[in-house]
Amino acid sequence: MAETEIQEEIDNSFSRRNFIKGVIASGAATYSAGYMMRSSTAHAQGAAGSAERLVTLSVNGQERRVDVLKQETLATTLRYKLGLTGTKMGCDRAECGSCTVLLDGTTHYSCSVLTHTVRGRAVTTIEGLAAEDGTLHPVQQAVVDGAGFQCAFCAPGFIMSMVSMVDKNQSPTRVEAAQALSGNLCRCCDYDKILDCALSAADYSRRG
Repeated sequence: MAETEIQEEIDNSFSRRNFIKGVIASGAATYSAGYMMRSSTAHAQGAAGSAERLVTLSVNGQERRVDVLKQETLATTLRYKLGLTGTKMGCDRAECGSCTVLLDGTTHYSCSVLTHTVRGRAVTTIEGLAAEDGTLHPVQQAVVDGAGFQCAFCAPGFIMSMVSMVDKNQSPTRVEAAQALSGNLCRCCDYDKILDCALSAADYSRRG
């Protein structure tokens, strides 16, 4: 091959290479610009909606005004906005039950409930069970007397489920109690003592 032909081949090779680099660079620039535009738009939308984030919640019989994000869960609001740390966050995916609270008297996993959806509903956490003079709720007293938990991380969730149980059935069988508490998990696996406390809680509630 003549020297002139070799040089032309080299020049063509570099031209193709530069062309491909240019295409890649322009594509990357376009993607980056689009990403920045989406981010800016999302930020602007969030700022525009910030005035709508103030909601009033009924928690433990009190009206609480709180600023919440649209995607914020009730567990997050209770713990980090309202300081009600009795509601524990375990799995954060509606499996363990440690974040159980009552909504209009019915148990719910607060980690899977968006805060803005509970406006107008009565939210009860474990802090709202005792009387104003400090007298424990019959369920709480039964758990204290029965020493039903080891590490007690799961205790608030279990107690809330027990409260819901005795409100509906003050004479449960052991099987019925187990079913009522089936949405709560104990990492210490001390279920026998927990069920004993649940039955005692029903007895305490019957006696007033």
